[in-house]
Amino acid sequence: MTGLVGNQKICSLALQKPGFQGRIVDVLAKGKVTQRLRELGFVPGTTLKVLRWGPLGDPIELELRGYRICLRRQDLMALQVELIAK
Repeated sequence: MTGLVGNQKICSLALQKPGFQGRIVDVLAKGKVTQRLRELGFVPGTTLKVLRWGPLGDPIELELRGYRICLRRQDLMALQVELIAK
């Protein structure tokens, strides 16, 4: 799921490769998943970095707000991000 907003490309966090640095634009999940992601700090405006993938591409290790976390690709599909210009 990708789209253009202005000159910024917006797409799912689950599609990003290690080394990606971006900013959360939207959380598309509903219910308990949204609540849990927000409790973990995944809110619009938060910057993050994709560190690495697990052996078979799952889970994905991320760094945000000064800590590291590993989440399943399925949960990250709900997070829409934009690339931060370096």
